[in-house]
Amino acid sequence: MRILLLGATGRTGKQILAAAIEKGYRINCLVREPKKIEMNHEKVAVFKGSPKLISDLEKALEGCEVIISALNISRKSDFPWSKLRTPPTFLSDVMQNIISLSEKQSIKRIVVCSAWGVSETKKDIPFWFKWFIDNSNIGVTYKDHERQEKVLKSSNLDWTIVRPTGLVNSKKGGKIIESYGNEPKPRLTISRFGLAKFMLDLILDKKLIHCTLVVSEGERVT
Repeated sequence: MRILLLGATGRTGKQILAAAIEKGYRINCLVREPKKIEMNHEKVAVFKGSPKLISDLEKALEGCEVIISALNISRKSDFPWSKLRTPPTFLSDVMQNIISLSEKQSIKRIVVCSAWGVSETKKDIPFWFKWFIDNSNIGVTYKDHERQEKVLKSSNLDWTIVRPTGLVNSKKGGKIIESYGNEPKPRLTISRFGLAKFMLDLILDKKLIHCTLVVSEGERVT
């Protein structure tokens, strides 16, 4: 199986790329700066460009059966009020491009990384994080994740939307907790390492097609 991975140079995307190689998948990566793909591997094909340009996306989609998106709205730093690097509608614009190409390219399956706190889950997140969403540029990201989800849910794709809780860089994966409607109550964090493996497993999981779920990590796996 060949996967188109969007967001491959991001902190979560790098983990998905490594996990996909380990599982034996072939991967197309569409990135603005190919030199940021640190892995030189026979199963990885790197395309220079942006998914916001439909011609670039069309080239990178050739031969793929599945899309995994770890895209996000990029800021110039992690400072919540830092200026945006990407347009405020980047995610939803890219999703429109994906949908417009999906039938032509025979793409059906897509797994998308959104965020805990989007749409109805905003009421479930800690009060201090709600404040940041309402008062900083973090809110731009959450608004576009919501738009992206609405666009995707109105499509004919076999989608699964994953809303991870707070992402951390630990490589010690714990037990994944899947939460629906805040039940069971999610933990506050999940490792990018664990999220990457979970998203890859979703590719073949037909039970979670057309599902939106919050994911976090519980007890450590020994």
